[in-house]
Amino acid sequence: MSTEGFWQHLYPGPAGDSAGLPGPPYADRFPVPVGGGLVLDLPLRTLPEGDRAVASIIINQASFVVVDRFADALAGLGRELAPDVVVGLPTLGLTLAPKVAERLGHVNYVPMGYSRKFWYDEALSEPVSSVTTPTQPKRLYLDPNLIPRLAGKRVVIVDDVVSRGTTVTAARRVLDRAGAATVGALAIMGQTERWKSVLDGLPVRTVFTTPLFERRTDGWWPVAAGPG
Repeated sequence: MSTEGFWQHLYPGPAGDSAGLPGPPYADRFPVPVGGGLVLDLPLRTLPEGDRAVASIIINQASFVVVDRFADALAGLGRELAPDVVVGLPTLGLTLAPKVAERLGHVNYVPMGYSRKFWYDEALSEPVSSVTTPTQPKRLYLDPNLIPRLAGKRVVIVDDVVSRGTTVTAARRVLDRAGAATVGALAIMGQTERWKSVLDGLPVRTVFTTPLFERRTDGWWPVAAGPG
């Protein structure tokens, strides 16, 4: 299924909240309330095993209206954490982090990346993998030139989606070595609840959460979350 038409438009919910939205079974999309009585349709992506799916958002393919809406929401969620610095995670968190930082009144932000420049220090990196690229091991890097921007500061990590929590955990380890205090993480979507046990103790704010889905004869159904 092509996702070209997704992530472009917000529309009013039937009852102004999730109560008026259609329930399962779902065919190819999952509607989520995003605040203000508005709804965004997310495509359902079948996982490699074939009988499970997750809702998806690729924020750098979204319309500016949608991106700005989420940047506003994340800034609102992050304001109570009172961060001195916003740190953006690659790849898609880098679409949001500068906009969030600007809305919080900051003059800059700190981007992390997967590309190792020749002046980088391996001590300021951590191995990571992602749900969408499970066979491509990568390393998350921090430019050592940005340590003065971080040392002794309260930082909040921004990403598009938190799924397993492993990338946020890796970033937190690197930021610890840079002398920063990570006070929280912000993401548009909490994808399933696997990340909760990994990031226990770190305040994580999301605009919305989505479940894991299982294929049944009539379509996709949310899988009930297990203990923990």
